[in-house]
Amino acid sequence: MKKLLNTLFITQPDVYMSLDGDNIVLVKDKEQLGRLPLHNLQAVAAFGYAGASPALMGYCAERNISLVFFTMNGRFLARVIGESKGNVVLRKKQYRLSDDEMASAKIARNFIVGKIYNHKWMIERTTRDYPLRIDGAQFKEVSQYLSTIIKQVRDCEYLDTLRGLEGQAAISYNKLFDQMILQQKDDFYFHFRSRRPPLDNVNAMLSFAYTLLANDTASALEGVGLDAYVGFMHRDRPGRVSLALDVMEELRGVYADRFVLSMINMKVLNKDDFVKKENGTVIMTDEARRKFLKAWQNKKQEKITHPFLGEKISWGLVPHTQALLLARYLRGDLDEYPPFLWK
Repeated sequence: MKKLLNTLFITQPDVYMSLDGDNIVLVKDKEQLGRLPLHNLQAVAAFGYAGASPALMGYCAERNISLVFFTMNGRFLARVIGESKGNVVLRKKQYRLSDDEMASAKIARNFIVGKIYNHKWMIERTTRDYPLRIDGAQFKEVSQYLSTIIKQVRDCEYLDTLRGLEGQAAISYNKLFDQMILQQKDDFYFHFRSRRPPLDNVNAMLSFAYTLLANDTASALEGVGLDAYVGFMHRDRPGRVSLALDVMEELRGVYADRFVLSMINMKVLNKDDFVKKENGTVIMTDEARRKFLKAWQNKKQEKITHPFLGEKISWGLVPHTQALLLARYLRGDLDEYPPFLWK
């Protein structure tokens, strides 16, 4: 159980939620785990829930407290709300800003600041930890270049310019990614990003990790009442979770890329976990996906201190905290959306 930004996160599986007076009561196997007043909560997010009493659902609906249900893996299931007050206002604000390219750029640049800042952190961390195994001068040069681009992004007012700056930063970062692979170099290498289809083992893993992260982020956005399909930097396209792709930009490096590197460098996966098809596409075997997913779920349980909130949370809750912060910004509770700047 964790309370963040007036939202109660229930991350233990099979917890039954009930109402006692003005309090939510959490019970598992007939044992009371917790009890918390509802009057200062805006939402309750339950993962792997056993159920919720009708009395609790009615209480929350009357007071506009969202009751959100996810699977233990983080997939969004449903959200129970009362009269659509704040949710309609929130989505209308999202749609208006999305239609305004300059307003969209103001929000999108913070996603990209977070992405480039975190890539710079990864480069500096690698330089510090493995000075004899990398080209230190090249790493320092790219780090300084990324600092310059961050300054330009902060002042950027146009989406096309922002996309150009993001692309320059990505090219510089990708040039170093192969050096961050420290083990199994004959079988795992990164020359360039190939998406559809992935053409090597590393790209196959990156594509899978980004898909998982996008799904987790889309679920988090739906959980706070935002439309995951209407973005600011990624424009509308049928079937694309554009806002999820926006928000996950700042998490690609420190969450997904670092995870893939750890799977390679710790030798969790090896060359036998991949199959190359006749058209050159590289795919993971079923067993490799199972190992990948198990490690991904374990990663989501690791504890960190959120750099903006200063609260200790699990990695799996990071997309949810960023979704909450974005919703607060859109509602006018924050002057600016605070990106996830890892330290």
